[in-house]
Amino acid sequence: MMPEIKTFHPPKTGAQIAHRIVPADSRFQRPTIKGKFLYVGDEKWSLRGVTYGTFRPQEPRQEEYSPDRAEADFALMAANGINAVRTYTVPPRWLLDSALRHGLRVMVGLPWEQHVAFLDEFDWPAQIEKRLRSGVAGCAGHPALLCYSIGNEIPAPIVRWHGPARVERYLERLYLAAKEEDPGALVTYVNYPTTEYLQLPFLDLVCFNVYLESQTSLDAYLARLQNIAGERPLLMAEIGLDSRRNGEENQARTLDWQIRTTFAAGCAGAFIFSWTDEWHRGGYEIEDWDFGLTTRERKPKQALAAVGKAFAEIPFPPDLPGR
Repeated sequence: MMPEIKTFHPPKTGAQIAHRIVPADSRFQRPTIKGKFLYVGDEKWSLRGVTYGTFRPQEPRQEEYSPDRAEADFALMAANGINAVRTYTVPPRWLLDSALRHGLRVMVGLPWEQHVAFLDEFDWPAQIEKRLRSGVAGCAGHPALLCYSIGNEIPAPIVRWHGPARVERYLERLYLAAKEEDPGALVTYVNYPTTEYLQLPFLDLVCFNVYLESQTSLDAYLARLQNIAGERPLLMAEIGLDSRRNGEENQARTLDWQIRTTFAAGCAGAFIFSWTDEWHRGGYEIEDWDFGLTTRERKPKQALAAVGKAFAEIPFPPDLPGR
């Protein structure tokens, strides 16, 4: 059962000062790492997550989140066994408060110009770091925070252009910047199979986006990723299937085995891409892909029930003898 949450509003001086959330139950702590897994306090914590957004921006670099919609979304997530949300932009503080009320932890994405030759311009690296620091500072200390992601799938051509070593050094620079702004936080980078060769031993968590529609192929690739992760936790930052092309029944069936295969391979958790079919990218509403567990109007698909059932039964079904 969720602990009682108390919201405190500090005195206003001119502009309103952002309030902070203090959980009444001190056991509601940020996850920590012990070996290959995440823990909350002394209890092992399995991440059962969904991605959230991106949604239409109100202005450049500011994604629009609706408070009422977020509250309803988070309540439905919690009712279906979901305990984590991944955003691709820095959420407002109130969204972290809302997540906390529903027992959700948030993986905060820190977006920047990773799809261009970002190391070629003299002042770009410093500007990117400055914005990243600002994003971390806006979330620093919040108990709903799971971790920060300092990047997501730098394209292979960009990595080849700059050279892996330069990219690795720059990601370490961003990692250290995030740690300076929020020393107690976990920090990761979300990689993908095309650039799996990047050497990033400084990361707290190893995260990959993986889309494989064969259970045998996914199982084999997860074994490979565990070798890359070594002694660190491995998270699937995106898994999923498009229901528009594959049908809702096949989407539900595929997500079921993707989740079970992921946890059977010893992963610390997985994020399903995505919570809703509503998705805004590159200035446009994406209307020809339907990866959501719910429709754009938030009507649950078959996949939501399948995911809820699979999450409830990992790593072992609750009715397993001896449990």
